[in-house]
Amino acid sequence: MRETLLESDHPLPVSHHRGWARFLRLDRLKYQLILPYVFLTMILAVSGMYVITRLVAYSQRDAFENNLLNASRITNDSLVRQEQEQLERLRPIVFTSGLAQALFDGDHDKVHELLEPIFINSPADVLTAVDAQSREVVTYGRYLGQNGYHTTQGADFSTLTIVQKTLSEAADVTGDKFVDLIRLEQGYTLVTSAPVRDSSGKTVGVMMIGSYLENLMTELKKQALAEIIFVDMNGQVFETTFTGQEEGFEQLQAAVQSLDASTPAAPIPVLLDKREYEVVYSPLVIRGQQVGWIGVVKDSVYLVRSLTTSRNVILLIFLIGAVGVAIIGFWQAENISRPILRLREMAQRVAAGDLNQQIGLRRTDEVGELAEAFDTMTSQLRSRTDEAARLYAESLQRNKELAEINARLETTQQQLIQSEKLAAIGQLTAGIVHDVKNPFAVIMGMAEVLAEDETLDPEVLHGLKTIRESAVKGNNIVSDLLKFARQSQPEMRYLDMCETVNAAIRLTAYLTRRYNFTTSLPEKPLMMVYDAQQIEQVLINLIHNAVQAMPNGGALHISLEDLGETARIRIKDTGCGIEPEAMKRIFDPFFTTKSEGEGTGLGLSVSYGIISTHRGQIQVESEVGKGSVFTILLPITKPSYTDEEL
Repeated sequence: MRETLLESDHPLPVSHHRGWARFLRLDRLKYQLILPYVFLTMILAVSGMYVITRLVAYSQRDAFENNLLNASRITNDSLVRQEQEQLERLRPIVFTSGLAQALFDGDHDKVHELLEPIFINSPADVLTAVDAQSREVVTYGRYLGQNGYHTTQGADFSTLTIVQKTLSEAADVTGDKFVDLIRLEQGYTLVTSAPVRDSSGKTVGVMMIGSYLENLMTELKKQALAEIIFVDMNGQVFETTFTGQEEGFEQLQAAVQSLDASTPAAPIPVLLDKREYEVVYSPLVIRGQQVGWIGVVKDSVYLVRSLTTSRNVILLIFLIGAVGVAIIGFWQAENISRPILRLREMAQRVAAGDLNQQIGLRRTDEVGELAEAFDTMTSQLRSRTDEAARLYAESLQRNKELAEINARLETTQQQLIQSEKLAAIGQLTAGIVHDVKNPFAVIMGMAEVLAEDETLDPEVLHGLKTIRESAVKGNNIVSDLLKFARQSQPEMRYLDMCETVNAAIRLTAYLTRRYNFTTSLPEKPLMMVYDAQQIEQVLINLIHNAVQAMPNGGALHISLEDLGETARIRIKDTGCGIEPEAMKRIFDPFFTTKSEGEGTGLGLSVSYGIISTHRGQIQVESEVGKGSVFTILLPITKPSYTDEEL
């Protein structure tokens, strides 16, 4: 078609020709997508409708047949249950006190007196007493369909097989009680008989109890939700819930001729009054013997209606589904072809040199991935210059980072040099401290000797005491430096930790007097093995640090707790706190956060060493502006020597 237009003598305008060609190509792409889709959908719809309709038909048919067979089972079970109920009602009657003697004596009035109240209170329809001569003593029978009952007497029951079997004391595999269908004035009756015996075991009469078959059939019809028919072994209907005047009723009787009790029951179609029914026959078994057939009849018209309704509903569903699929297919075709044509247009512009093109299509399918790849390609072409500038800026940034790393390396080197210097100072200090301790010892000794002179004034004695205490403090300070340098071993003794904490509190009382100072100590002694002087030194150092952290006042709390195997000492202040950067180094030798001249940086390092020597732990929790908590955990150990050795 396109070649014909181009070769014609009167070609269309160029713009019109291109628009028409584009329209044809668009249609060709669209219908190539949608036509196979719709065609396949219609085939699947028709096939699916046929298959599902057949399945529904089979399902409906199976459900109907199962329902019919279940109704037949319910009917037979109800008869068996009725037989058992009559037997249960008859058992207490035959053992009624005085009944056997009354039958033996022929005292009909006594029998009537005993049985009438039993019959009135029993749901049975018939109750009969027969003497040993097969003569009816009394029969109670309810009126069918109305209230009240009647009685009869004197009938000869010698022709009834059920009476003769009972009087002859016959018995079968199920016992000496018998069940039979007997035709009475009110209609067929399901009767159960039992012998009445005197004290010597002799049969003196028969008791029979029965239920009208018509009443039973009414109940069976309600339970089975179907019509019931009873047929004898000759194929004659003797009881039914039908009127018996229905057109084609003889089909129900004729169907019995082909039945075999040894084969499973199967539904038999019949036509009654021009309506379709199906009947299922099952053997009518009384006392283990088949006496006829029970037929359960159901109308099958609703089955046809149900199939028709299901077929129409399925057809409508598939029709709506097919139309919906066609609409969705058309929309999908448009959804696929439109972005492809736009992509072709953008590609032509890029090929012409215009790199500032972006399709901007946001989809998650393959078309969206193609559009994203196209946008990525144009973006990469456009960003080459920007990439070069970025790489240059990145190189500058890396040079800057390298310079910073070099600066940190130089700083670290200076710190190492400073650490070596401090180590040398520590060694020098150890030597100096050893020499300084001797003058302190002289001062303390002279002060003690002079204080023994009783002729000195009290003021002079007080001065000598002050001199000695100051010398002791100075000696302890230089001892700390010496311990740090030499790391002396602790003198472990079995002492009360409460006394050590109290001693540290007393020695620092002059420092804590201006603060809100509180303690929490156990009432009982906390005995354990430790170096009291070293632990006291640690506590004094921590209290001193806490006081220095609160230049403007605050609260200081010291607590001691017995945790079972561990003693916990906590020193909590509300001071300025410790910076997170300094938390990692506070136990390093010569590291301090105090102002110049306020500390040497040895206190926490010495304390850490002392606690470690005691196999304990020292922990720090601090928050800038809120304070710090130093926690000491020491194991509670017992001495390995006896009290006599102490």
